[in-house]
Amino acid sequence: MIKNRLQWLNTVVTEPYFLFHFLIFFSYLPLRLSSTASLLSPHHLLRREIQAFLAYSILAAVKMVREENWEGFIADTLFFGKVFLFLLALNVDHHLALWYMLAFLVLYIIAEQPAFPELGTVNTLTPLQLETTLMEGNTSRYWLVEFRALCSSGCVRNSRIFPELSVTYSNKNLSFGMVDLGLFPNVAEQYGISLTGNLGLPTYILFENTVEVMRFPGADLEGKVSHHLATKVHYSLQDSDFAAK
Repeated sequence: MIKNRLQWLNTVVTEPYFLFHFLIFFSYLPLRLSSTASLLSPHHLLRREIQAFLAYSILAAVKMVREENWEGFIADTLFFGKVFLFLLALNVDHHLALWYMLAFLVLYIIAEQPAFPELGTVNTLTPLQLETTLMEGNTSRYWLVEFRALCSSGCVRNSRIFPELSVTYSNKNLSFGMVDLGLFPNVAEQYGISLTGNLGLPTYILFENTVEVMRFPGADLEGKVSHHLATKVHYSLQDSDFAAK
């Protein structure tokens, strides 16, 4: 427990995305106390703050139950926190609300939410390594390959799922690989992956030797992709079927 808390504290301090959020959120208290031109009386402002805190807590609790991974929970709760902080700032001072809006805009530009750092048994592949691996067929009969780019929020939110699945389902017939489209964007066209608005990311393709067997999101005949993100349930069912072969 203590070790996990120390790791969490180290992440907050060393990761710019979390550190800047922490500083911006906690700047509200001194700014609110030092403000002399609040649009509401102290009593009414305190009541609004309590209401905002309760609503935020309820939303966070709901997300904690419904989200399947920590990255998705963090993304949603930080978004809710920004909304409530902006609304509270509007009740204090319009200039303060504008400051927070600009601060969050700058934070969005300069810092990205970090992805899950562990890879499990996933092999990080270059396009050449992927092609060679599939053609030689010396490792596994099936390869489940994730095509992702960390500039995509969907990839970050689901970055924990693939490594966890690789640990559970890797065997002599099924291996897991990952290609970073942020480093190799030309590969997307080769495998029919849409990078427009990052709506097609992450894309998972199951290969049997060099033949594509299945992909998620599924691409239709016009090259459009579905907007459903991968969930652990989908891949647990799919991977268990092929791992048994």
